[in-house]
Order: sequence, then C-alpha cells, then structure tokens
Amino acid sequence: MSASPQSAALLAVVDAAIARLRDLPGALLPILHAIQHELGFVPPAAIEPIAKGLNLSHAEVHGVITFYHDFRTAPPGRHVLKLCRAEACQATGCERLETRLAEKHGLPMGATSADGSVTLEPVYCLGNCALSPSALLDGKLVGRLTEARLDAWLAACKGDGGRR
Repeated sequence: MSASPQSAALLAVVDAAIARLRDLPGALLPILHAIQHELGFVPPAAIEPIAKGLNLSHAEVHGVITFYHDFRTAPPGRHVLKLCRAEACQATGCERLETRLAEKHGLPMGATSADGSVTLEPVYCLGNCALSPSALLDGKLVGRLTEARLDAWLAACKGDGGRR
C-alpha cells in the first residue's frame, strides 16, 4: 500500500530535517523544532524515521516530544493562543479568561475550535508579569489581556477567511 500524497509530503519534510541536522550535537531537538516550524506540528509518523536516523529508540524520541509542552503531535488551528498560566497571570485573571474561552467560545485548554480557527495552549511564564494577564496571540506578546480584547481577537480570527 502506498502512502498518501499528504503523508509523503510530511515525511519528505521529516527526512529533509534529519538529513540537514543529524550531525549536530544533540540533534534531536533541532530536528523536532525544524519539523514543527515547517509543518506546525510533529506528526506521529516522524518518530520512527527520526529514531532510526539518530540511532535512538522510539521511546526516546516519543519521550522528548511529549516532555516538552511546545511540541504538538496534531496540526494546530489557523491561529494559536498561548495563555500564560504562571502565578502573576493567575493573580490577575488568567483563570477568568480561560473560563470565558471554554464557556463562551467552546474552547477549553489544549483544544482547537470546531471550525479550526484557534488552538488554545497553556504556557508557563512569558516574562511579562508586570503586564499580566499575558498571552501570545499568533506569537505576538499581549499584556493586560481583558475579556473584551480576547473576544475581539477571537472574532477577528473567525472572520479572517483562514488567513494567518
């Protein structure tokens, strides 16, 4: 049975990252970062070629992917919201924002919205404590995040027609 064109394209990205980075000291993390940068996630099918290419076990590669919170094993939504969950942000309302995302927008932590527009992920300190609660909205640091600003950003994400 042959691989689908999509899975073949994913594996081509994986193979290219391995070939380009395998000789670096501690090559596993650079390879995983390169794959995620290119694809937006590290597909489960990448584990075996990476393990083979670096002479590691399947468990070692899987362990690293699951240990680091920043690696995803499924495609994210078109937009990614990383809500800070550190103490300063908790003290200034990030839990209220998280509840609003779940209850008003149907977006619990760790999930992607049903329409695929937004993925919500926790992050544990953005170093923006003086302006908390903070978040990364598509990689852009935002401080003093309010429910109104969050609602406006989500509305813009849903109305963007799929553009990033």
